[in-house]
Amino acid sequence: MMWKYLLFLIISVELSSATKPAIVEVPRKEQSEPPAKQNVLLLLADDGGFEMGAYRNRIVQTPNLDALAKESVIFNNAYTSVSSCSPSRAALLTGLPSHQNGMYGLHQDVHHFSSFNSILSLPNILSKKGNIRTGIIGKKHVGPSEVFKFDFERTEEQYPINQVGRNITNIKNLVKEFLQSNDTRPFFLVVAFHDPHRCGHVTPQYGPFCERWGSGEEGMGLIPDWHPIYYVWDEIDLPFYVPDTEPARRDIAAQYTTISRLDQGVGLVLKELQNSGFDSNTLVVYTSDNGPPLPSGRTNFYDPGIAEPMFIRSPASDARRNEVTYTLTTLLDLVPTFLDWFGVEYPKKSKTKLTGKSLLPILTSEPPIDQDAAIFASQSYHEVTMNYPMRAIRTRRYKLIHNLNYQSPFPIDQDFYVSPTFQDILNRTLTKTPLPWYKNLRKYYFRDEWELFDLKQDPGELRNLAGNKGMDKVKKELQERLQKWQQDTDDPWQCAPHAVLQDKGEFKDDPQCLTLGHSDL
Repeated sequence: MMWKYLLFLIISVELSSATKPAIVEVPRKEQSEPPAKQNVLLLLADDGGFEMGAYRNRIVQTPNLDALAKESVIFNNAYTSVSSCSPSRAALLTGLPSHQNGMYGLHQDVHHFSSFNSILSLPNILSKKGNIRTGIIGKKHVGPSEVFKFDFERTEEQYPINQVGRNITNIKNLVKEFLQSNDTRPFFLVVAFHDPHRCGHVTPQYGPFCERWGSGEEGMGLIPDWHPIYYVWDEIDLPFYVPDTEPARRDIAAQYTTISRLDQGVGLVLKELQNSGFDSNTLVVYTSDNGPPLPSGRTNFYDPGIAEPMFIRSPASDARRNEVTYTLTTLLDLVPTFLDWFGVEYPKKSKTKLTGKSLLPILTSEPPIDQDAAIFASQSYHEVTMNYPMRAIRTRRYKLIHNLNYQSPFPIDQDFYVSPTFQDILNRTLTKTPLPWYKNLRKYYFRDEWELFDLKQDPGELRNLAGNKGMDKVKKELQERLQKWQQDTDDPWQCAPHAVLQDKGEFKDDPQCLTLGHSDL
């Protein structure tokens, strides 16, 4: 299934007739070699996909992200290890998959998931072992607090999430506060935007993506630094996994408006970095936690759910600029990358080992293509009611997904359920109205235990080859590699769903998967 692009009319609504939408230019100073003190700025989108010009989206306007990409190495094969908000953030900050760090699902409210108390997180390691100043602004969404402790925290734990995650004027000021500190230590700063996450199930008055919040419209308040951009819904060219219907098109148009807030926020943050004198000695990374909240996106292990935008700008004089890397990477690589950047070792006494690799070598030269490279993914819950554990391995050509709870329908999370896109899918299905979508709802709900896709021949992941005899060798090899990764990372689900893991008592030194004996019943 091929991606299609179509140029269309964009209407820019200006809050002042004298002020045009701002494009924050971030010029860079040439230098012979990087300064001794080096910092890290991690810019993190919330449910963000490839909606930007840097990834050849010719519709949405993202001048600041595009400008950053031109100064960076652009990753074309980056993937999250879990397609869910809190688990992905915990994995990103620990370098450990969700089943190993303990963040099985969403952290807040009734879901109440937290990482294990013994887990080591990046901010704690940097603060204790590297004497690095740490900060987070925006969405944190992980816990417990002592495991993910930053020196400077301005998050939803202290303020309303929209004010620290969507109000780019407030974000700018908080970044300035952090950067203008008298603390002279190198820093690690996370700016975690809440855009373009949905909000329609909580505050529907602001729109499905909070695209009206802070827009200057009556009753919406005003974000002074945001100049909203509105898109014509019937001229949007949709990604292949979204139904071609009016509600879905309006949904994407709203998402794009929210992305304009994210993009302009990125520009403001980079401008503050420059104004504070840190532009020339800071490693800047932009990525997202997981895929967008759309069909086959977030909570799914199909590529729209796990493929991530990522680009890294290095201040080094020999760094690559405006170049693409095709290296297969995972967000689990970021912890090793940041530790490498700061020259800090992962604690040797830790009971856990990192499976990721440092990406710093890629910033200076493209490594040879590793045909055997693979990334792994692990998901157990999203919301506490969404019990649908999945494990996956993805190589350059193939993907194998293991759906452990395959006998149940795939669960739908709260905010996606009330979205215009899903409600239209549901209503058309119930009324037997034609649905211009690449799947149908029954196929979306009910999945085979094993899903094997040839991504070269079938990038839309529509043809499950797991039952194809000609693919038995590929399937077996991927199963063995996936099983070994689960064992190496102490996955409690490694024997599910057809056996029970016994690794205590008499099995302590010889863990066993003991069968349930039901396959022949």
